[in-house]
Amino acid sequence: MAGLEGIEQPRGQGRATAARWSPAVEDERALKALELFGNPTEAEVPLPSRPESAATARRLAQVVVLRHWGLTPKMTEDAVLLVSELVGNAVRHTGARVFGLRMRRRRGWIRIEVRDPSRGLPCLMPVQETDISGRGLFLVDKLSDRWGVDLLPRGKTTWFEMRVADR
Repeated sequence: MAGLEGIEQPRGQGRATAARWSPAVEDERALKALELFGNPTEAEVPLPSRPESAATARRLAQVVVLRHWGLTPKMTEDAVLLVSELVGNAVRHTGARVFGLRMRRRRGWIRIEVRDPSRGLPCLMPVQETDISGRGLFLVDKLSDRWGVDLLPRGKTTWFEMRVADR
């Protein structure tokens, strides 16, 4: 295998074994994303409008919500999922080259924002059990305490907020 010279692999197992998900590997990737892209609690983090940016945004949310803010694993899981949905919408529907990710915490609340240059508004659609797409804003609506869109002179910010217990 190219690029794996000198790395011994167990018999019958290929490259996929080394790339399997584990909490330690994911934690390392999350910290690397924070190092590469910046901390979205300090300033808006620009991310390229590509599908793989959803994974980067999830990792940033995981590091911030779980580690920096110390919220519960369930709260972290929900926030990470909703970040992924907002980023997915920005990548799929806006035609932007770059979008911005920002995370804020204030007493009793967290707020996560995705800013893009499109003024097209997201639309909450009814969802059926058999639907294979279109569930993003439905999930945002169900799992967040509130969400919305702020129109800007050049684009919009789509955001959600969740109530959290103060430490």
